[in-house]
Amino acid sequence: MQIALYSRGFITEEVDNVLLLLAELESHGITPIVFEPFYQTLKSHLPFEKELDTFSCASDLEGKIEFLISLGGDGTLLDTLSYVRDTNIPILGINFGRLGFLASIGKDEIPAMVQALLNRTYEVDKRSLLHLDANIPLFGDVPYALNEFTIHKKDTSAMVKIHTYLNGEFLNTYWADGLIVSTPTGSTGYSLSCGGPVVFPEAGSFVITPVAPHNLNVRPLVVPDNNIISFEVEGRSDQFICTLDSRMEIIDSAVQLAVRREEFTLSLLRLEDSNFLHTLRNKLLWGIDARNAIGNR
Repeated sequence: MQIALYSRGFITEEVDNVLLLLAELESHGITPIVFEPFYQTLKSHLPFEKELDTFSCASDLEGKIEFLISLGGDGTLLDTLSYVRDTNIPILGINFGRLGFLASIGKDEIPAMVQALLNRTYEVDKRSLLHLDANIPLFGDVPYALNEFTIHKKDTSAMVKIHTYLNGEFLNTYWADGLIVSTPTGSTGYSLSCGGPVVFPEAGSFVITPVAPHNLNVRPLVVPDNNIISFEVEGRSDQFICTLDSRMEIIDSAVQLAVRREEFTLSLLRLEDSNFLHTLRNKLLWGIDARNAIGNR
């Protein structure tokens, strides 16, 4: 079994947890491939008897690994999409961050996680992605996202007008600070903080959520993900921000944008005793109410 490890950086407080993970893998004869910048940082904190293999781009992993482990928060896990791409390599996230909605495996579950990989006693969730098409090159060769696509005003400029179409038919002009199109996975992210609904991961939909709209009667909208959603942007500023997950590009009003469902999916692994409802209750405190306590029934 070949496993890759990815992390954005290294937090000194996590030394013991990284050591635990490496020891668990080594005890089962597994030597991981480590993201090159992460490995260089690790070497200054941890003793390695021999050099480990490293990777720095997607081609270093294709056909060589069975799983990719993300060490960090949800943002770190989102980074891994740029390395896994359409290879269908399953990703699992150990939460070294704060919320850990996607990176849902706790640090105390590291031994159980390694055992689950060895025994194949895990669950695989197929998560849909969205794809961005534009009339100019944007986001290199990774024009897709797991969470969301956004158009946003730049800096402190005035609100923007975003003319939005479904399959070429006019939907609405959003006067707002920006607009979010999220996948079901992304519905619990930026969209949720802007008033969007929670959508189950297996739902075949997009959520269109305005950011600080200047229309009181404009609300988030759920549409089937077989729609192509296109945009024209206007504003007093000549430039706007366009994002896919945590990646950003600066565009102008001449850029034509459209999002659609990506042709491939992303595989997220979870332990058997964890599911979406469990994560909702424990991470977002869904339904927490003193009246729901067992002793009060």
